[in-house]
Amino acid sequence: MKKILIILVVMLGSQESQAQKISHIETTNSWYYIYDDSGKKIKTVSTSTGELKGYSANFYIIQHGTWIYTYDPTGKKLHTFAVSSVGKILSVAGDSFTTQKGSWIYTWSKDGKKINTRSAR
Repeated sequence: MKKILIILVVMLGSQESQAQKISHIETTNSWYYIYDDSGKKIKTVSTSTGELKGYSANFYIIQHGTWIYTYDPTGKKLHTFAVSSVGKILSVAGDSFTTQKGSWIYTWSKDGKKINTRSAR
C-alpha cells in the first residue's frame, strides 16, 4: 500500500512540475485569450487590465498607465514595475525582457531582478 501511495505522489508531483507554456495570445477589443502549446485556452484576461506589451512561453507583460506587470501563464502576478524605473519595453524572451530608458538598455527577469545594464549607443 505504501508503494502505491508513493508512486501516486511522485506522479502527481511530476505533472505539477510540467508548467503550462504560452504559445499564443489572441487579442480582441475586449479580451486577451492565452493559449498553451496544445491549443487549449489557459486564461482569459480583460483588455481593461492594460496593454499587452509582449510575451514568451513563460510569462506575459501588461502595461497599465505608469505600471508594468509580469504574469505567469495562469495569470498569477509575478512582479510590478514602475515605467519611470524600467523605461520602454523593447522585447520579451524566455524568462526575461529588455527595456530602454534614456541611453541605457536593461535586461530584467520576469520576477523583477535586474540582470544586465548596457549603453544603448
